Amino acid sequence: MNNIQIDREKCIHCGLCINDCISSCIEFDENNFPIMTDEERCLKCQHCLAICPTGALSFNGRQPENSEEANTNDLLSLIKSRKSIRQYSDEEISEEIFQKLKYMFPYIPTGCNSRGLHFTIVDKKSAMDIIRNRVNELILKGLSNKLLEPLIKKFERYKDAFINGEDVIFRGAPHLIVVSSKITAPCAAVDPIIALSYIELYAQSLGLGTCWCGFAQVCLKIFPEICEMLEIPSGYAPIYAMLLGNPKVKYKRTTQPEPYEITSIKEIKKQNSCFWCKTKRFFTNFLR
Repeated sequence: MNNIQIDREKCIHCGLCINDCISSCIEFDENNFPIMTDEERCLKCQHCLAICPTGALSFNGRQPENSEEANTNDLLSLIKSRKSIRQYSDEEISEEIFQKLKYMFPYIPTGCNSRGLHFTIVDKKSAMDIIRNRVNELILKGLSNKLLEPLIKKFERYKDAFINGEDVIFRGAPHLIVVSSKITAPCAAVDPIIALSYIELYAQSLGLGTCWCGFAQVCLKIFPEICEMLEIPSGYAPIYAMLLGNPKVKYKRTTQPEPYEITSIKEIKKQNSCFWCKTKRFFTNFLR
């Protein structure tokens, strides 16, 4: 069950929780207080809890006073307060900030120190606008193409939004970073993810907003034209994309995520698994 609770004395009816809900499952009720309208669509990201300026909103019993104040000056606090930004201001990132970001790139580690990475940065909003418009056109064409249907099916539920010209893919971000791997690199699939993880944390420490963009990654895979527009070199494969820009919103506090399972190994126990158990494990290791 997913739900929100509103302290009506603290709520100032600003609508920040509604605007920042990626699943669009929060709306104003008849008294102008936020309510969750579709619990099943909720991603449990707790952005609504984090963004509320007055601490009026609780999520599934998690009270805002039990969160920490967002702080980008301490690394652990930065990790805790990091958020996927899907609302950006129109202004471009300054050249000074871009240079700071680019200066860090050579220090990003890669498997076997292969240095087989290529970074594409769309650093002008005018260029980004051309890309977003072209992607929108290609998706609309693809949705009526039977050959592309299996690949582009995940965009079907946003068809009306694409028709209306909404920027479903890039969320209005003024910039984009795509990290590609040389196809012969020993860790071609992993190195770009490591790179973007470093870039994301450093970017957020500089006050920038980022978002791992799975939709953009799909578009890079199925629309070679976009790879050409981004000047990705021959022999390199685009692995993942990240939106970048000055955030339009500010999160007041950290979220309160569920902990992951952790197994602490203090001694090695005798292994008694059967042949079929080992076979199942072997094939499970290669899924996805």
